[in-house]
Amino acid sequence: MNDDPRIGPLIAELRERGVTDAAVLAAIEGVPREIFVSEPFKARAYENVALPIGRHQTISQPLVVGLMTQALELTDRTKVLEVGTGSGYQTAVLSPLCRRIYSIERHPQLHDEAESRFRRLGLTNITAIIGDGSAGWPGQAPFERIIVTAAAEDVPMVLLNQLAIGGLMIIPIGVDEHDQRLMRVTRTAEGAETEDMGAVRFVPLLPGIADK
Repeated sequence: MNDDPRIGPLIAELRERGVTDAAVLAAIEGVPREIFVSEPFKARAYENVALPIGRHQTISQPLVVGLMTQALELTDRTKVLEVGTGSGYQTAVLSPLCRRIYSIERHPQLHDEAESRFRRLGLTNITAIIGDGSAGWPGQAPFERIIVTAAAEDVPMVLLNQLAIGGLMIIPIGVDEHDQRLMRVTRTAEGAETEDMGAVRFVPLLPGIADK
């Protein structure tokens, strides 16, 4: 439970800016964002901004987290692949909204820190590993939903192939951080349909596992 008084104004701002799904707002309201940011930034934990988390990575802006989560159209039966655990904040917001999350992080330090936060919050439907997120998680495919928290040059076929027919993928597309678009991809029997959800800014999706 999050009893920080700063959460109320943030939730109001998110609602005004397009996050209208009550379950998504409740999930965001329930996550104490301050435990996902480092000490120097805790005073800014409930501002609607992205913040650094180390290893040249960021915790996403709450508005982007809300819009991406809302676009996934989750239910308590949904199996989700998350590419890029990061701080674990997006994962924690997803947790009460779906059946199971499989999350991959290429930075061992960030993975370890996120796992510690999941234990602290008692989140038991998350399976997180250190790995190459660009390769997905073939052993657990297919997934009803895939969320990618790093920008790819194009929709990765390896991930699309791990998405169930009728499933949704939310992914930033664009190698130039000043020209990225958030795309919602629906897998069809014939291929895929895409919907442009607007401009975003994410770190690039990189292959392999990062050095410690």
